[in-house]
Amino acid sequence: MIETNRPAAAPADDEPDLLRDQFRQLLRYRRLIAGGIAVGLLGGVYLGISTADTYVATADVVLRAPTDDPFNPSLAPDKAINIGSERQVALSSSIANEAAKKLGVSAKDFAALRSGLQVTNPPQTMVLRFTYTADSPKEAAKRANAMTEAYLLKRQESLDATRDKMVKGYKDQRDPIAKQLDETSKEIARMPAGAGRDAASSAKTDLQSEVGSYNTKITKLEALDMTPGRVTSAATAPTATDGPGILMSLALGAAVGLALGLLAAWVRLVFDPAPRSEGDVARALRAPVLGYLPRDRTGGGPLLAAGEADPRLAEEYRSVAFRLAYDSRFADRRRLLVVAPRGSSETAAAVAVNLAASFAETGKDVLLIEADLRTPVLASQLPTDAGGRPRWSQGQGGAPAPGRHSDSEWPDGRQLVVDAGESGSFDLIPGDRARNVPRALTSARATRLISEADAPNSTVVVLAPPVLSYADALALVDRVDGVLVVSDPRAIHRTDLIRIRELISGAGGTVLGAVLHAPLPGEKRGKGKNGKGKGGPAAAGPATSAKPGNSAPQPQPIPYEVAEPEQHIPGDGTDTVALRTVRMGRR
Repeated sequence: MIETNRPAAAPADDEPDLLRDQFRQLLRYRRLIAGGIAVGLLGGVYLGISTADTYVATADVVLRAPTDDPFNPSLAPDKAINIGSERQVALSSSIANEAAKKLGVSAKDFAALRSGLQVTNPPQTMVLRFTYTADSPKEAAKRANAMTEAYLLKRQESLDATRDKMVKGYKDQRDPIAKQLDETSKEIARMPAGAGRDAASSAKTDLQSEVGSYNTKITKLEALDMTPGRVTSAATAPTATDGPGILMSLALGAAVGLALGLLAAWVRLVFDPAPRSEGDVARALRAPVLGYLPRDRTGGGPLLAAGEADPRLAEEYRSVAFRLAYDSRFADRRRLLVVAPRGSSETAAAVAVNLAASFAETGKDVLLIEADLRTPVLASQLPTDAGGRPRWSQGQGGAPAPGRHSDSEWPDGRQLVVDAGESGSFDLIPGDRARNVPRALTSARATRLISEADAPNSTVVVLAPPVLSYADALALVDRVDGVLVVSDPRAIHRTDLIRIRELISGAGGTVLGAVLHAPLPGEKRGKGKNGKGKGGPAAAGPATSAKPGNSAPQPQPIPYEVAEPEQHIPGDGTDTVALRTVRMGRR
């Protein structure tokens, strides 16, 4: 294979793509959207039913201000009439009382009579619109007209009372002056000519002027046109109900419900701490998403290799390996560390094994190192055989003596060959439980083992425990440089991905990319498996394993976690299985 040193980088964000991505993410919350539509439809049904027997009648009244010259353009009606106050008067109980007398409404129905009336004022007009809602079209028109007549009558009475009060006030002020004028006139008639008569005449003239002024005011008030207004549009019985109808109500309810559902989904999306898309994962890790493993269709859990059972999975692994091979950061050193964020490492182990098989398929010498010294299981889950190319570890004393255990036992010289069938084979350094895991991972022998990737046409894949659960992966970062994060995006927060990137960068490594997968069967979002029941880890205790070339079981001082009986590969350990149904135990 010809490799080009072209680094894999996350593509630049395109705003239309981001909008389309956000819209697709909204569709993830289908339950919220469906709930909003259901609420809207229920509201539409209620609106359609509640307005099915509701009729509305409307009457319009134009208000007039009292005037002695209705054709005088200098008089502004809006200056003489406060339309807001008139609207409140039209809604008052006094108007309702007058209408109730005319309609013969009893006292117990008086509140219902008032509740059916609405009075509005169209903008920039002196019009009051009386709208009445009733269960019958004739009743609605009758009550609307009754309310209009009651308002005009009350307004007429109010204007007449105001005018009469003012006229009475002017007369009360004029009468004493008129009486004084009569007395002055009589005194002037008795007085002889002279200065006294002239002074009395002057006083009489003033009194006459004042009386005349009051008479003018009284005459002007009595000459006013006191018409309160006129009905421009009398209420008539409506021919149809006021509601939009059941079909229109359902359509409106569905539209409003859809808007509410999208709003709820958007709020949920904003406050969702999990990565909402592959773009979020790429931005958090500052590395591309190299692949998305398809959901297992067999229902038995993640597969290490799925050939005939699910060819899509094998092709996705090959695609990830191809993209890694064209990344200059991996091509320069060919050392890959595969980790999960936290929880189960089951899928991370599957990715590590299948990537090793994919690299072996290209003709490379691949070494898979199980650096998970806390729950090692690969030796019991893969079809292995002893042997392989001579390594430095073959000459370091071989396997430890039975019953012996120390921190320096791993790597202990054991090297297995995994038969990947048509893909070829690759070497496996199985993990082993150690009391001091950090010391074992940072030992000189572990460093020499990982450095085998420096040999021509060699590739080393290292599987480590979850990076946020243990610091084991960080102890290996400076030796492998390239890190592949395997995660379920719905089971981790964006802040966790950022923390992983910062930890790896701080340890001197580089995140090459991420491989995403769907939740494991039986696993709740954001939670690992409970470890009980089918597929759980085996209880700690003595265990036996068969050495290559010998069918007799040999005791081991530190037992491996083994899969359940239905998960073991049939045969004596020499079966050749490549990209077939091989299942992981719990990690």
